[in-house]
Amino acid sequence: MNILLLIIVAMILFVIASLSIKIVKQYERGVVFRLGKVIGVKEPGLRLIIPLVDRMVKVSLRIVTMPIPSQKIITQDNVSIDVAAVAYFKVVDPFKLLWL
Repeated sequence: MNILLLIIVAMILFVIASLSIKIVKQYERGVVFRLGKVIGVKEPGLRLIIPLVDRMVKVSLRIVTMPIPSQKIITQDNVSIDVAAVAYFKVVDPFKLLWL
């Protein structure tokens, strides 16, 4: 009976520990919400949060490219040209990104 109780307690502690440990990669930042309110930004590394109270959203800081489809345009002097573009996005402040 004691061994079974010890195993159950160890399993519960393991589940709680696995829910509270988060890994933030080098190219990410973790924005921590406590009961729905932002409490801060976590830097890369091994981070601990309070399970069932805190929630961490990981925001990537990598540059994201978005290709814009080519468009045909006729200029004022009746010359047809094709215009192609690429949009680059980079997150500078993850705290402000989540408020948009």
